[in-house]
Amino acid sequence: MFDKRLVQEGRPVWRYLLLTVGLSMGIAFLAVAQAWFVSRVVAGVFLEGATLRTVWNALCTILGIIVLRAVLQCVSEISAHEASSRIKLSLRKRLMNHIVSLGPVYARGERAGELITTVVDGIESLEEYFSKYLPQLVLAVGIPLLILGFVFPLDWKSGLILLLTGPLIPVFMMLIGKLAEKKSLHQFQDLSWMSAHFLDILQGMTMLKVFGRTKDQVRVISRVSESYRKATLSVLQIAFLSALVLELLATMSTALVAVTIGLRLVYGTLSFSAGLFLLLLAPEFYTPLRTLGLNFHAGLSGVNAAGRIFEIMDQPLMGIDEEAVNKEGDTLKIRREHVLSTDFHLSFQNIKLTYQPGSTLALNGINLSLHSGEKIALVGPSGAGKTSLAQLILRFIEPTAGEIYVNGGLHRTISLESWREQIAYVSQSPYLFAGSIEENIRFGGPSATIEEVMTAARGAAAHEFISQLPDGYQTQLGEGGTLLSGGQAQRIAIARAILKDAPLLILDEATSGLDSESEHYVQQALKRLMLEKTALIIAHRLSTVRQADLIVVMEQGRILEQGKHEELMRKQGLYYRMVTEYRGGSI
Repeated sequence: MFDKRLVQEGRPVWRYLLLTVGLSMGIAFLAVAQAWFVSRVVAGVFLEGATLRTVWNALCTILGIIVLRAVLQCVSEISAHEASSRIKLSLRKRLMNHIVSLGPVYARGERAGELITTVVDGIESLEEYFSKYLPQLVLAVGIPLLILGFVFPLDWKSGLILLLTGPLIPVFMMLIGKLAEKKSLHQFQDLSWMSAHFLDILQGMTMLKVFGRTKDQVRVISRVSESYRKATLSVLQIAFLSALVLELLATMSTALVAVTIGLRLVYGTLSFSAGLFLLLLAPEFYTPLRTLGLNFHAGLSGVNAAGRIFEIMDQPLMGIDEEAVNKEGDTLKIRREHVLSTDFHLSFQNIKLTYQPGSTLALNGINLSLHSGEKIALVGPSGAGKTSLAQLILRFIEPTAGEIYVNGGLHRTISLESWREQIAYVSQSPYLFAGSIEENIRFGGPSATIEEVMTAARGAAAHEFISQLPDGYQTQLGEGGTLLSGGQAQRIAIARAILKDAPLLILDEATSGLDSESEHYVQQALKRLMLEKTALIIAHRLSTVRQADLIVVMEQGRILEQGKHEELMRKQGLYYRMVTEYRGGSI
C-alpha cells in the first residue's frame, strides 16, 4: 500500500530512512558473504578433509559477520524508529495546530473522542508504516535483486526459479489488498466511534444518572465494542490467512530450488559448495518478500489513519493566510498591527452567515457600527444570532456574504494573532484547564506577576473564595474546573479578561451563574473596567443591558430595532415585550 502524500511526510527525515535501507542492504550483502563462507567451510570439512586450523580464519570471519549483522540490524532499527518518531511528532504538532486554527466552530461540529483517537492512536499507527513497511517496500525489491546478482552467474536455473516464483508474493498481496483495506478502514472507524461515544458518556455522566439512562448507554458501548471486536477479528483473519499463504509460497519455492539443486548434485552437474551456497541464499531471497507481507497490514492501518488525518488537515482555514482577496479579486497583504490601540471604528456591512451551505441564515443583512469607547448590548431570543455576531468579531468564522471593516480597512486583512491580542472574551460557559487557579487566571497575561493576578481576581470578586481554599491560588483544578461551582468558574474567567486588559471586550453572559452579592461586585468591576474600553455585551440581565450606550435587538438573524432603553421601551416593540413579559431582572 503506497500512499504518495503519506510518503512525502518522510522527506524531512529522508536521511534516516535512507540509512535504514542502506544498512539493511548491507545486512543482506553480509548474509550472502556468510552463506559463501559457510558453504566453503562445510565443503572443506566434509569433502576435502580440512582441519580446524585450516578453516579457523573462515570460522572467525563467519562469527565477525554474524556480530556485524546484529550491530547493523540494531542501528537500522534505531534509525527507522527515529525517522518515524520525528514524522509523528511533526504531524501531530501540525494536526493539533490545524485543529486549533479551525477553531471552536469546527470542533463543535466533530465528536471530541473521534478527534482524540485520530490525533493519538491514528498518528501512532504511522509508527510501523514508516519504521517497517516503507523501508521494507524498497528492500523487497533491492535485496532479491542483490541475491539474483550472485545466483545467476553461478546457476542460471536456480536464478530463473527464484525470478519466476518471487513475484507470486507481491501479486497475492495485491489481490487481498482491496479486501484488507476495507476491513482495516472499518476497524479504525469503529475504534474512533467507540472512543467518541465513551467520551460522551463520561461528559454526560450526570445526566445519564439523573434520567436513569446509564444502562442504555452501556448497551450502546457493548454493541460498538462487539462491532470493533468483529472488525478486528476480520482484519486478523486476513492477516493470518495471508501470512499462511505467504509462508506456503516461500516454503514451496525454496523446496523447488532445493529439489533442483539436489538432483543436479546427484548427477554431478553442480558442485557441493555451490549447491549449499544456493540453498542458503534461497531463504534469504524470500525473507524480505515475506516480511513485506507481514508488515502489509500494519502499513494498511497507517494509510487508513492517514486518510482521516489528511481529511482534517484539508479543512480550509479562515483568515490565517498571508494574503487575502477582496471582492474584485485583488490580492491584499495581511497587516500585523494593533488597530484597536487608538480610536477605531468597527463596521458590519450587509453581513450574511450560514454554518452549512444551503442551511438557514444565522445572520441575515446585518448592518452595525461599533465605535471606540462604546458599549453595545445584544439582546434577543435564543438563536437570534447574538453569539454568531461575537464569533465573527473573534474570527472563529467568516461571513458568507458582506464585509467587516476596521477603520475603513478589511477586517480579514489583519493577522489573527495581532487581532485577538486586542480582544478579551468571556463566554457563557467558560472552560478552565487542569492546573492551578493562578495558571488559569494567567491565561489573560502569561507574564503577569502574582500581585497582578490577585488584583484581577479581586476585580472579579474571586479573591475571597480563592483565599479560603486550602492551597489558595495554587489549588489544583480538575478538568473543566470541576472543583469550583459554576459561579466561581465564571469569576475566574472574568479575572482572565480583567488581567488581559484588552481594548475590546466581548462579554457573552459574563455575569450568568453569579449570586446577587457576587454579581453586584462583578458589575461594579466591569463598569470600572469598561470606562476606557469598547464592549460588546450579550446579556439577559436588565441591569447589564440598561448600562449600554446602544441596545441592539435581534431575532432570527436580523436586527429588528436599536436604541437606548427608554427609546426602545417607547417603541413598544420586541424589546418592550421582552422586558414586560420577563420578571426578575432578566430579558
